[in-house]
Amino acid sequence: MAAAGGALDGLRVLDLTRILAGPLCTMMLGDMGAEVIKVEPVGRGDDTRGWGPPFAGGESAYFLGVNRNKRSLTLDLAGTEGQAILAGLIGTSDVLVENFKLGTLEKWGFDDGWLGAKAPRLIRCSITGYGGSGPRARQPGYDFILQAESGLMSICGEPDGPPTKYGVAIVDVCTGMLACSTILAALEARHRTGRGQHVEVSLYETSLAMLVNVAASYLVAGKDGGRFGNGHPSIVPYTTYPTRDGMIAVAVGNDAQFARFAEAVGHPEWARDGRFVKNRDRVVHRELLDGLIAETLRGDVADAWIARLGAAGVPCGRINAVSQALEDPHTAARRMVETVEHPAIGALRLLGIPFTLHDTPATVRRPPPTLGQHTEEILREKLGMTEERIGALRALNVI
Repeated sequence: MAAAGGALDGLRVLDLTRILAGPLCTMMLGDMGAEVIKVEPVGRGDDTRGWGPPFAGGESAYFLGVNRNKRSLTLDLAGTEGQAILAGLIGTSDVLVENFKLGTLEKWGFDDGWLGAKAPRLIRCSITGYGGSGPRARQPGYDFILQAESGLMSICGEPDGPPTKYGVAIVDVCTGMLACSTILAALEARHRTGRGQHVEVSLYETSLAMLVNVAASYLVAGKDGGRFGNGHPSIVPYTTYPTRDGMIAVAVGNDAQFARFAEAVGHPEWARDGRFVKNRDRVVHRELLDGLIAETLRGDVADAWIARLGAAGVPCGRINAVSQALEDPHTAARRMVETVEHPAIGALRLLGIPFTLHDTPATVRRPPPTLGQHTEEILREKLGMTEERIGALRALNVI
């Protein structure tokens, strides 16, 4: 039987982040049921509020995509009044997530000593560019630059073309996901120790970890990564091919699958050809085999090949546009597009939640907030402020 709330129901998260990695992390915690208070600079808010077009009702699509299930409070953290409010909010929170420059919280007085005395059960997650130590620790981090520096960009693109980036800010996305899982681990540890802790993730370390098997090839065998277009460095055939009316992706993972593939496309002799029998042979003769497959698949339409290969148990799929993927019936069946009522937009479609907890379901409970939408209610509710005090703070541009 499903519980009344989400897995993190009753947990309070103070979100001091902006852009993508941090907001994605805190949105995931919010999706799981946590109460998330997003603190934004007075007057301008999170940088991504201005990143567009497209906009809807004055709100940028970028911001809307990673800030649901949060309330927004605007606060001037540079002054002592704002820092005093922040201290009160920290004292009532379970998790604090920040992506400030190294040492910013400490400069404001929120060092390990203060946190240990005033908020001993707090999980503080720092998201930085290059980590808290090392020769580059104080450098700011940017997804695009880390894709370049980490080697990720060097393995993307056509073999005879220039390095290229991913189509989304993939380092930020993966860093946000790692931050979320690290926070959950720290919360589990708190059950045993009774104390919080400081956890860190960085774009630099994330981007290196994302190299996975390519990094292993270098560390184990000294083999540097290369570019294979849509192909795989160690598996063939595993790439995209043209058909009569569009491109499809084919992923043949083992020799038995290759034999079924060869049969399905009308060339069973390929599976007996000494150049193609084993995967290692196919990797050596990649260009030859890919050329033969491309020539064959041009002979029919994509849907026909997908049906034929699917019946043979060979993984394949049409290369969809984003619009096609989001409008696919399976996307709707898995609730990967949700509709929520937004105060400035009305009915707003957002990406759904990509994980399922059957007994403590994740939910979309709140639309992304407008800037400072919940400032007054948070100050009243969490810090017990009067209307007069709130009015005074607003007059001083503290909130």
